[in-house]
Amino acid sequence: MANAYPAHLAELIDALRCLPGVGQKSAQRAAFHLLQRDRGGARRLAASLKEADAHVRACTRCRMFAEAELCVFCASGNRDASQLCVVEGPADAMAIEEGGGYRGLYFVLMGHLSPLDGIGPEEIGLDLLAARLDTDDIAELIIATNATLEGEATAHYLAEMARARGIAVSRIAQGIPRGGELEYVDGVTLSQAIAGRQKLL
Repeated sequence: MANAYPAHLAELIDALRCLPGVGQKSAQRAAFHLLQRDRGGARRLAASLKEADAHVRACTRCRMFAEAELCVFCASGNRDASQLCVVEGPADAMAIEEGGGYRGLYFVLMGHLSPLDGIGPEEIGLDLLAARLDTDDIAELIIATNATLEGEATAHYLAEMARARGIAVSRIAQGIPRGGELEYVDGVTLSQAIAGRQKLL
């Protein structure tokens, strides 16, 4: 069936399939919509992707998406620098922000430990995190990794890093369903989870 598509349309459909949860049919529907009903939207999307690719990078302190050396959180003078919340991805940090119950700083792993997939401490920036724990005046490390097997293993590793440096460590309260991901949890639940975090023994 793919042979019936013009080459550039087939390429567009294939490119759209790189998005999470987008299969062949969804990619085809999106491509048809853009070309049939919203050419302006297609041009805007293409331009936005090009600009984002050119200008969005990782914050040098926390690895959050940024356009300058520091992200908006690290550059702000109004955050509590004594608290550092570790999350798996930028969407998790934004979900916590929307909950409104946290005013500290973040560290974004951009993943989790997964030795079977070749993802070790260096791949998720734990060398950079270790340097921050050694040099910054951090009183509490808040672990907010996802409630998955990999997230729990990562949480254990992070807790050991903090304890080795005499830093208090806590895990967000488990009001979040096991197997769930932070970006899909409502803001109230996340706010309560942050407020009800427990010290790890």
